[in-house]
Amino acid sequence: MKIDYVHFYVDDAKVWRDWFVHHLGFQVVADRSISFHTCTEVVKSGAVCFFLSSPLLPTSPVAEFLRQYPPGVADVAFAVEDVESAIALAQKHGATILQPIQERQLGTEFLKCGKIAAWGGLTHTLIERRYGEMGESLWQREEICNNFPSPSITAVDHIVLNVAVGELENAVAWYESILDFQPQQAFKIKTNRSALHSQVMVSRNGSVQLPINEPASKNSQIQEFLDVNRGPGIQHIALRTTNLVSAIAKFRASNLSLLSVPQTYYTQLKQRPGLPLSLLELEAIAQQEILVDWQEYTPLDGGHSAPLLLQIFTQPIFEQPTFFFEFIERRLQAKGFGEGNFRALFEAIESEQIKRGTLQ
Repeated sequence: MKIDYVHFYVDDAKVWRDWFVHHLGFQVVADRSISFHTCTEVVKSGAVCFFLSSPLLPTSPVAEFLRQYPPGVADVAFAVEDVESAIALAQKHGATILQPIQERQLGTEFLKCGKIAAWGGLTHTLIERRYGEMGESLWQREEICNNFPSPSITAVDHIVLNVAVGELENAVAWYESILDFQPQQAFKIKTNRSALHSQVMVSRNGSVQLPINEPASKNSQIQEFLDVNRGPGIQHIALRTTNLVSAIAKFRASNLSLLSVPQTYYTQLKQRPGLPLSLLELEAIAQQEILVDWQEYTPLDGGHSAPLLLQIFTQPIFEQPTFFFEFIERRLQAKGFGEGNFRALFEAIESEQIKRGTLQ
């Protein structure tokens, strides 16, 4: 299993297509779809593919979604080896099948896909892809034909789902039984103002990481999301890059709004044992306000080969404080999610809540 694409429902697909191109350096995929009721644009960067749909008529499924929820992620599509087995497993464990398996052809690519209901307005499309004689997908061919430049963003690292208080255990059980995910790291983050609980779920092959959060206090940022989103939904998507400092410098130059990190954070980092960065590297990271975390041990070579996580987060990209992006770089095969960064993110979002007046 892997993430095939993520489908956003928005008010204007063309405006958001241009937003991804201008701010994040995505490329427009030439084949776009306009039905009589819905306009869909497709943008891509590395292995990341986003569908952006907006309504042309009130009868559009996108219009129906936007009457219930603010703009955001409506569907996360997973590529699977055997879609019939995947849908059968989901049905066996009580999933609602929204779309039975359908087959279609795109060029030399043959698709079989079905769709299941997940949490709130979120759905999951399950896709089985088979290629013809050329052995390559539509997206691969377009990338070759258009000679796309080397992208700053290469892959989806993880996708985060927020659920209501008391629903974390149910959501974990759902992803275990319906999609055969396995629990990995768990977090309980608490500050002086609010708290959350989180459980990371991972696909059987390790390619898909899905942290699930629930609020652990009434004024938690997770509860604010649930209130504004009018139910559970995708809070953020983490996009992977091989050089985060360089990528963020580009994004800042395009006026992308990012969460602030106080410089005192980097003073505290220097006091942690085994910092696996030179002072010059740390200065460049601090200039871009990137969070840093690493495994709490010091290797024999002095700590310069410790697996390292670099992370940074945007402000909410839509008008309301719901969905945002994370950018992440994993050095030396760093796994999981650093608890230090998780807490720092939590505190940074709390600062934004205070500015909005939703947290005292």
